[in-house]
Amino acid sequence: MPLKRHDIGIARQIGRYSDATEVSGNARWLLTSGTPGLAIDGTLPSDIAGQAELAWQHIVDMLAFAGMTVHDLVKVTHYLLRAEDIPAYVEVRSRFLGDARPASMLLVIPQLVKPEYLLEVEACAAKV
Repeated sequence: MPLKRHDIGIARQIGRYSDATEVSGNARWLLTSGTPGLAIDGTLPSDIAGQAELAWQHIVDMLAFAGMTVHDLVKVTHYLLRAEDIPAYVEVRSRFLGDARPASMLLVIPQLVKPEYLLEVEACAAKV
């Protein structure tokens, strides 16, 4: 396994992610763009759970296209518009990640590229 999770005890006090992830060897890298919860047909759910479901499915699909899984994720950055959406978002994210523990950063920001987007997810994965 090219990824080594480093736990210094901070992240586990906050959530289910790693303090740091080390990549070794001659790894292939996958870097996603910010991915909103927008369906392929252009429809957009109005709620955070629906948008999170689509965004995470897109991340999983991109990983699969590259021959990777959520266990190859090195770092995930989550951008949300509303702090009150964090619990519902975390519930969806946790279901997709299972026991994978990439490094993580969640930000609550004032806006995204389109005002109807409630979140975007960007991910970085590596695999030997």
